Formats: sequence, structure tokens, C-alpha cells
Amino acid sequence: MESILRINNIEVRYHEVILVLKGVSIEVPERGIVALLGANGAGKSTTLKAVSGLLKHEDGKVTDGSIEFMGERIDKLDAEEISKRGIIQIIEGRRVFEHLTVEENLLVGAHLRSKGRKERLEMVYHYFPRLKQIRKVLAGFISGGEQQMLVIGRALMAQPKLMLLDEPSMGLAPLLIKEIFDIIMRLNKEEKIPILLVEQNVKLALTVAPYAYVLENGRIVMDDTAEKLKQNPDIRDFYLGLTDLGERKSFRQVKHYKRRKRWLT
Repeated sequence: MESILRINNIEVRYHEVILVLKGVSIEVPERGIVALLGANGAGKSTTLKAVSGLLKHEDGKVTDGSIEFMGERIDKLDAEEISKRGIIQIIEGRRVFEHLTVEENLLVGAHLRSKGRKERLEMVYHYFPRLKQIRKVLAGFISGGEQQMLVIGRALMAQPKLMLLDEPSMGLAPLLIKEIFDIIMRLNKEEKIPILLVEQNVKLALTVAPYAYVLENGRIVMDDTAEKLKQNPDIRDFYLGLTDLGERKSFRQVKHYKRRKRWLT
């Protein structure tokens, strides 16, 4: 399958000094879901911002390598031009316009695609019927789960050709997480939207994404199919916290694993 996104050996620096990404290469296939895994501070969100062009708002820059979308280089473009090409990032933290209603928030997402807004709004309500029920409510007064639905729905209003999802499960109850990830999989399958997913819940990420990359200290240290990664002893020990018998590891055992990290030696 052809790749819609190619990140080619990029380096990213903040303030022209701090090296955060150190030769990262990732591919996202057309109509596929790819997960990017790693501990806090590994560089996952920075990778997404490098693709969407949002680095520049934080005094960050791709200083080496390249990023290609649909065969064209985009790492020199600004965020608005990248979004016009169809790359939409859903930023961690469920950022909504609190003073606007749910429906007004959704319509903001269509500002780059004015034609067909009514049809896209109905599509969003098809996937998120709860948003239709609360469409006249101010976004600042809805629940965290509803806000997560809203930011995904707002991204859909922009007709994404590639969706970048940053920690969609953060702070949500298990039932809501399942509901939202079921919808994410439906969007990929039914609307053919490719997705690059950053997710701390590794078990969930490897259930949703057929392929994943592991990022440590700004470097890709491993990539493989989800099934193979689930069986990898390093992934099981450090990210899934399981022993060979399938039991969850103790804090002491995980600390020991952090010291050895076989893939970095």
C-alpha cells in the first residue's frame, strides 16, 4: 500500500538549540492507522507538530530531513497551508471554544471548506449523535468526553485527508474511551481517513493500529506490526507491564526494566 505521509530522518530543534527529534522516520499508509508510542517526553507530540506545522508557534523547527504528504514536501510550509492540504491535528487537552455552542464549534472547523458544510455537519452528527442532542449548549459546560467528541467532530468538518490524534483517551472514563476509539476505527474504515495516533494507553493503541513505532529520547527504537509488538518482551515489560505469564509487573520490576532497556544497548 502506498504511503500518504513520509517522515524522512527529521531532526527538530527548539529555540535553535534544544535537539528533540534525532533522525525520526515514519510512514503512514493510505487508509491506515499508525500508532506512535513512547514515554512522556519522548518526542511524540513534537513529531505531530512537525507534520502539522505547529512547531513554529513554539519556536521549533525541522532542521534536517524532510516530510512528504501525498508525494509533496511540506516541512517548509506554514500551518495554515498544511491544513488546507488536508492534514488536521487534534491537539492534546480537548481545546474547545468554551464561549461558543457545540454547533458553532463544529462550524469553526469548516472555515477552510465552506462548501458542503450542511452535509458534513450531518455526517458528524451521524458518528456523534450525542453532539446533536447538545448542539445548542455552550462548549464550556459539556463533559470531558463530549469535548473529545467535539474536537474530533470539528476536525471532520475540515474534510481531513490525514488526521493526527494526540492522546484522545487522556482523562476519560473507560466506557467513554471505548466509545471514542470505536468511532475512530469507524472513521478510518468507513470514511477512509488515515490516522497517525499518539496514545499513552499502549494496549489500546495496539488494538486500534495495525502498525506502530516506538519513540525513546527522540529516536525511533523499534517499529513493527501490532501483533509482533504485543509479543515483544521489551514492549510487554516496559509498556504493557506484563511478565511472561501475563501478570502485571510490580513497580520494582518495571524500575529494573527501565535500567536495562535492551533495545538501546
